[in-house]
Amino acid sequence: MKRRLVLSRSLSLISVLFGAGAALIWMFWPEITGQIKERPKQEDILTLRPTTFSDLDGWQNDDMRPSIRAFVRSCKAMLRRDDAKMVGPDDRMGTIGQWRNVCETAVSLDVDSLRKEDARAFFQSDFKPYLTGNRDKPEGLFTGYYEPELRGRLTRGGKFQTPIYLKPDDMVSVDLGDFREDLKGTKLVGRLTGSSLKPYFDRADIEKGALSGRDLEMVWVDNAIDAFFLQIQGSGRVVLPDSSVLRVGYAATNGRPYFAIGRELIERGALTRETVSLQTIQKWLEDNPDEADGVMNTNASYVFFRPLQTDPNDPNAGPLGSQGVALEPGRSLAVDRRFHAMGVPVWLETRDPMNLDRKFNRLMIAQDTGGAIRGPVRGDVFFGPGDDAALFAGHMNRTGQKFILLPSVIDPAKWVKETAK
Repeated sequence: MKRRLVLSRSLSLISVLFGAGAALIWMFWPEITGQIKERPKQEDILTLRPTTFSDLDGWQNDDMRPSIRAFVRSCKAMLRRDDAKMVGPDDRMGTIGQWRNVCETAVSLDVDSLRKEDARAFFQSDFKPYLTGNRDKPEGLFTGYYEPELRGRLTRGGKFQTPIYLKPDDMVSVDLGDFREDLKGTKLVGRLTGSSLKPYFDRADIEKGALSGRDLEMVWVDNAIDAFFLQIQGSGRVVLPDSSVLRVGYAATNGRPYFAIGRELIERGALTRETVSLQTIQKWLEDNPDEADGVMNTNASYVFFRPLQTDPNDPNAGPLGSQGVALEPGRSLAVDRRFHAMGVPVWLETRDPMNLDRKFNRLMIAQDTGGAIRGPVRGDVFFGPGDDAALFAGHMNRTGQKFILLPSVIDPAKWVKETAK
């Protein structure tokens, strides 16, 4: 979604790397090593501190029935995997086998008839909470996203002049971790020109027509600013002239770094740190059409989409997240997949997006990722579709902390001790 970082490896690139010559990597080594030098001296490290449910502020008051519904979707995806597989990149979060019992119990529940206290009892009896930190620092940033609605048609014409593109077939991705262990998690995205890998077209190139004539236009919409924010959110609904809805979701990114245009508007003096929000950014773009394209192009990142099918058994469910399951409004959380596993329950403690004096403490499920969601204590709350969701997402910019819930059979400290031997 928004942003999703699941990129496919191209067979043509594999043949170049291992056939025509692995010199392709060395051709880019100055830039790669340059990127390494720019990394912070202290790497982000996820730390986990055992705690208790009584330490979770508001735990007894939260209605966790929507969280159960979200967790059941995640469990169905987890149960299709082999027991020996780790649930995520961090072995401390256990194997599928260690999650199987709690997931089978969750899937067997009649979610629609659950009482509020039953939902809480399920999590409290089968899990243990751990405070997350970045090198033991528990405070992080929490933002929000939503599912926008656009107007479009399947053919170009009239006011429908802005394309929503499918993923181009000439995009290739290189996982540098396959070549050097210290580059694990670092990817290059580009296109092959002869035997050379070049950076993929940036936003300005694409807006100027770099992809025109390739039959990549999935749908045409009537507003370029709405299309821009669709890319920021990563998924959305396009209402067609016959009132049918085409649901679109993240397919890939061009690999260019993401840049928040709100920062550009602050630097220009158009907005301040106190007034910047999704709504004020959108209004400025609409009020300044001569400058809007230039500002949007400062974000070189570009997102490609794919059509999404609605689950016939769950037609009201949200768009698919990175785990491949439908998101639950207000209960699905996007996290940094370098540190967190999909499907893990997360207790979030922060402040309400519309009222700083009000707490926003609730149980969520990690089900998504995002290009701007970086770090062990970072999160992005999915607020769902509609104007209210857009309002909440646009104002969600709060510090806070989060706890992950792991099945009681998992002992993260034991894993650390065993790997240290």
